Amino acid sequence: MRWCCSVVVCILLRKNESLYYNTNAPQHHNTNSMIIITGAAGFIGSCLAAYLNEVGHQDLILVDDFISRPDKLKNLAGVHCRERISRDLFIEKWFAENAAQVDFVFHLGARTDTTETNVELFNRLNLNYSKSVWHICAKHNIPLVYASSAATYGSGELGYKDDHAGISQLKPLNPYGDSKQDFDAWVLRVSGYESSDTGRVGETASKNPSPPFWAGLKFFNVYGPNEYHKGRMASVVFHCFNQVKNTGAMKLFRSHKPDIVDGHQARDFIYVMDVVKVCAFFIEHQQHSGIYNLGTGTARTFLDLVTQTFLSMGLLPNISFIDTPEDIRDTYQYFTEAQMDKLRAIGYDSPFYSLEDGIREYVQAHLSKLPL
Repeated sequence: MRWCCSVVVCILLRKNESLYYNTNAPQHHNTNSMIIITGAAGFIGSCLAAYLNEVGHQDLILVDDFISRPDKLKNLAGVHCRERISRDLFIEKWFAENAAQVDFVFHLGARTDTTETNVELFNRLNLNYSKSVWHICAKHNIPLVYASSAATYGSGELGYKDDHAGISQLKPLNPYGDSKQDFDAWVLRVSGYESSDTGRVGETASKNPSPPFWAGLKFFNVYGPNEYHKGRMASVVFHCFNQVKNTGAMKLFRSHKPDIVDGHQARDFIYVMDVVKVCAFFIEHQQHSGIYNLGTGTARTFLDLVTQTFLSMGLLPNISFIDTPEDIRDTYQYFTEAQMDKLRAIGYDSPFYSLEDGIREYVQAHLSKLPL
């Protein structure tokens, strides 16, 4: 019998219920696989769990801080799983004792607040916890996909290329980015991965035990359902929708760089549905371990994003500008754009949502249906 903690309560998927609409999800071959998702009640983790249910995976182990963040439980409403495990009990209790039964791990759990300055907190939750997951996956030959971040690219002075050769040179702008960068660098070091100046996926010559397959995904600016609990860290789409609903207008951060017009700060915005599809791709494609960008490959301005949010609400834009808060002004990214050649080269060929289509679906199928 599997060990489980006292908070294990799973809700069966209700008939015809889906986090997404108009989704023709492909069925995966081995849908009896036991799959772990850490950060499962969070934004991306809960969307991934729902998507895996849609493609036939029901044997999910969902890991999160369920006790101190019960507000996130509604993200998992309708998601079928085998067990829910408390984050603090997962490594030493459940995973160490049940690893032989596990077929795949998505390690998405992390402290993601870019304004947090407690380095020790990031070391504990983002770096050392991730190392523990890696070590168990390596010992028991479990494939692993983990969440990295575009925050590792810092101000972008070295570009946004996911080639292993340049990763050690990246300079994040905050402790959150540092924690993700530290783990990426550690993974490349312990896995013995050879770098490639061409951007091609290198070949492994492991000097230390590693998972049989692993992928680190550098998430760019993700938006979509189930981010309501993120507060200040939620996407600008989410904040725009609520601000417009309450005031009829939206205030954007003005530019503090003379060569960038207000509202023309640009990011690579990616809809969460695309993110979870890429994650699921790696369940079937376990041939090219490495670190990969995960954006759309096209930067769009915040003005574009907010304008489309207004239009998706059936309103004309009403936008003004305010100073960027001082606590994030010096570490604010003015431009990000993922180079996506590497992921495409290993066979991921599905198109990404356009900004217009993604926002329209998010606003009209999800945000507009939330209770007032």
